[in-house]
Amino acid sequence: MQPQRSKGFAFILNILPGLGHYYWGRKGRALLYPLLFFGSLFGGILFGIMSASDAVFALGLLGALMIWGISMLDLLIALIRYTPVTIIHDEFGRPMEIRQDKSDESERFYTILLSFIPGLGHFQLGLMQRGLSFLIAFFGLGTILVFLTGLTHESVFLLFLGMLPIIWLYCMFDVVQLVHRKQAGDLLIDRTLFDELESGRESGRRSKVFATLLSAFPGAGQMYLGLQKRGLQLMVLFLGSIYVLDVLKLSVFLFLIPLIWFYAFFDGLQQVSRYGREPLRDRPIISGLGNQQRWLGLGLLILGIYFVFTSVVMPYVETLFPDLHLDYRIRTYMKTVIVAVLLIGGGIKLMTGSKKDSRSGNRPFYDSDND
Repeated sequence: MQPQRSKGFAFILNILPGLGHYYWGRKGRALLYPLLFFGSLFGGILFGIMSASDAVFALGLLGALMIWGISMLDLLIALIRYTPVTIIHDEFGRPMEIRQDKSDESERFYTILLSFIPGLGHFQLGLMQRGLSFLIAFFGLGTILVFLTGLTHESVFLLFLGMLPIIWLYCMFDVVQLVHRKQAGDLLIDRTLFDELESGRESGRRSKVFATLLSAFPGAGQMYLGLQKRGLQLMVLFLGSIYVLDVLKLSVFLFLIPLIWFYAFFDGLQQVSRYGREPLRDRPIISGLGNQQRWLGLGLLILGIYFVFTSVVMPYVETLFPDLHLDYRIRTYMKTVIVAVLLIGGGIKLMTGSKKDSRSGNRPFYDSDND
């Protein structure tokens, strides 16, 4: 008789072929599937190297993927067909009755398993409108982005595909929460995601789960919580840094991108944890921009001149003097000059600022929200 084990854990373990079967007590399949999977994979690599043919390697990889899919499907069928039983013993310890146990764990497993396709888990719970909103949001957004990319031949639209994992994760969290509420005896109301967001806006409450997921994109979580200035600055700082570093080819500063992302993400988590317990203050990340208008204007002026020079002047000069290789020289030396100016100027600014702070006796600015 099959011992009591978690179906969900067995399914996750079987991502490595055979491991889920071993956990479920199917020892023969636990040995067969890894041998076939890794045999096809390493065989394709070995024979591909020996024959110097990419087709052989692709064939081995395709065979390994097919075996992985068969292993997952085989385990899934076994999990669906399995129904746990309870043996009732008499007073002398002898088995008297065997009952099938249709527990809540089976319902959770089916619902969460269906939710790997957004919306199907909600259909399982009888929430048709809510499931349909997730289904359309996920596949509709992906279809539109692919259509726009093919129509305009601009791959920049594919960047927004990063929103699909956010929708998928939110759908999974929502299903798990609804399953627990149903099993706790709560009444589930079938309303779309947009109806819930609208009702939350009218009542002044916002979803912490949705705000957490939105925080994966810098500034979006803060703006959802009503911190418009803070969120907008983080979003402009993140996207602007990517654009400027790409245009100016300043790969030496690319390490700033993940730093900005991590700062924005953990700031979003911090704001979410405070929401509902204390009032949130919309404090901008960089304050006193009004006093720095001259420097910002000078930076924009220099950036505009750089664009005009590299896009108009330099191509025209190269047509007149093709032997100068002006493009290579300008781009190589310009990058060095820009990096040097930024480092030296930033160092001088920090040194002069620290001297003024020490003389005036004022403590440096810090964000009181982080106290």
